[in-house]
Amino acid sequence: MKKPLVYHIVMVLILIALGILIHGNSSAEVIQIFPGPEGGNIKALAINPVNTNTLYAGTGGGGVFKSTNGGDTWDDVNIGLSSFFVQSLAINPVNTKTLYAGTLGGGIFKSTDGGDTWVAVNTDLINLNVQALAINPVSPSILYAGTLGGGVFKSTNGGDTWVARNNGLGSNLNVQALAINPADPLTVYAGTLGGGVFKSTDEGGTWVAPNTGLTNLDVQALAINPVTTNILYAGTNGGGVFKSTGGGDLWVAVNSGLTNLNVQALAINPVTTNILYAGTLGGGVFKSTGGGDVWVAVNTGLTNPNVQALAINPVNPTMLYAGTNGGGVFKSTGGGDLWVAVNSGLTSSSFQALAIDPKTTTTLYAGTDGKGMFKSMDGGGNFFTTNDGLTNRNIKALLVDPDITSTLYAGTEGGGVFKSHNGGETWLSSGLTNLSVHALAVNPSNTNTLYAGTFGDGVFKSIDGGDNWSEANTGLTNLFVQALAIDPAKTNTLYAGTFRGGVFKSTDGGDNWSEANTGLTSLIVQALVIDPDNTNILYAGTFGGGVFKSTDGGDTFSATNTGLTSLFVQALAIDPDFTTMIYAGTIGDGLFESTDAGDRWTSIDSDLDDSSVLALAIDPESPTIVYIGTVAEGIYKIPEGRRVTPGGGNGSCFITTGEVK
Repeated sequence: MKKPLVYHIVMVLILIALGILIHGNSSAEVIQIFPGPEGGNIKALAINPVNTNTLYAGTGGGGVFKSTNGGDTWDDVNIGLSSFFVQSLAINPVNTKTLYAGTLGGGIFKSTDGGDTWVAVNTDLINLNVQALAINPVSPSILYAGTLGGGVFKSTNGGDTWVARNNGLGSNLNVQALAINPADPLTVYAGTLGGGVFKSTDEGGTWVAPNTGLTNLDVQALAINPVTTNILYAGTNGGGVFKSTGGGDLWVAVNSGLTNLNVQALAINPVTTNILYAGTLGGGVFKSTGGGDVWVAVNTGLTNPNVQALAINPVNPTMLYAGTNGGGVFKSTGGGDLWVAVNSGLTSSSFQALAIDPKTTTTLYAGTDGKGMFKSMDGGGNFFTTNDGLTNRNIKALLVDPDITSTLYAGTEGGGVFKSHNGGETWLSSGLTNLSVHALAVNPSNTNTLYAGTFGDGVFKSIDGGDNWSEANTGLTNLFVQALAIDPAKTNTLYAGTFRGGVFKSTDGGDNWSEANTGLTSLIVQALVIDPDNTNILYAGTFGGGVFKSTDGGDTFSATNTGLTSLFVQALAIDPDFTTMIYAGTIGDGLFESTDAGDRWTSIDSDLDDSSVLALAIDPESPTIVYIGTVAEGIYKIPEGRRVTPGGGNGSCFITTGEVK
């Protein structure tokens, strides 16, 4: 017989009196409501040199995908891969079933069966952030790994063991590109962040920096002419392409016609070596038929201009592939003349921003890393694109006007702020353009007042609904702003979380800022959230330090990470009804919740245990509903009525269903 509601109320009160808390970990039903669009963030491409229909794509969060039909269809091949942020790929040219994947945080993985299974090969690899890989073409058991902060490592036994090879690199240990001279494999080049190009003629034993003429030292890509191997090219971030005809001794900029100088990838036609391609961040693909003398954009059909990887078919070099940030893989069969997206089965898009209409809470907006905006009007049951006028589709931040909820704002990577007056149906660029906007905030008492946190240019403020913006950076000594939070009770008080600068606080609407970092031992702040009941309580999610809590308006912080198995926190959210309930989205370990204001954390759901969570949104009318934006796994939802938990700090009890299960 079904027991009356009063019975369950009494039972809950008894459980609370005994100190037993039933919360989401025991009854959570986290469901995927949208797998996301095809495509995604492609960091690396590799083609099997023997069977050129087989190619691999390394993604930023989705692991490795494999195609056996020239990109027509893809399958994920991630068994054994514990890090899904794949930065680099390399195929053994002799035994092409053997390949390596360099990852962020997981080191190097090796497959001997064409990607079907992977094994970590990290013995003595003391830095696990691998940006680049290169295999000796003559002795393929010899390979090199370029790391972020650890320099170059070398293996002579197919990755079984590694040895650091940094003599001469000095402090230039951020290695972003590697290249081996195919005619003389003793000669190796390393492209670094800030140190230019280093050269070794003894297999990495010693390095020298032959940077004469290389006026930009942020080297993202290297390519060697396979026939005339003393000719090499360096792609730089902001300086375009440089060419050396003397093995790196002297460099000359070769940028005529290259209208975008943020070069992320280079590829040389192996047969006609005067033909080369440059992939740029924001400008698409450029082609040169004269060894870099003149460049022409070749972007017809390339709907995503952020190209991070290039690969040329070695047998049919008019066929090439471009990996983009957010748009997946594109293929050209005519030397770049025309591109077609080839993403069937490749779902690796990231949902970087979520926002809910506070008046019609079944309306949800979701921003991606290259596919633009998606909207649901039925609580995530169905999604559709809303990109008309949105010329930059890498969405980093979303904001709904709390008064006029048909008005919303989108902060983009490199395109500034866009505004919609009709619920996302159409978009217009606001007065803030050409900036990377990672955070947005609105004054709840005057919604014409907006703040935009930019990556590199600090904070901008608008007092007319985004039509005009002005810098608000006095005292803000770090201009790489990744998070913003406004005190809902004292709306002139706001906080800015920065990249390597910690937290800054303003009490006069952004006119002046001061550091608020006492006790904050991790200064890469990814997320900020304020307790709406007690606005002196502030939480900061950090990259590597977990969650920090302040109870005095940012004067002091203390770490509060018990039970939090990943300290890389990307997103935070507070239940507005029960403000001791906090959610933390992490990189690699999914979603955590705390029911006691951050004192202890528990994992929400095993289905999300190895996921990376970038965005969170709580339904303000039904706060048990939580939306979760992930890397490469779409959007998840915690549905209504799954929680029994003590409330806010006043000892009250909240029951969302009639029965305790």
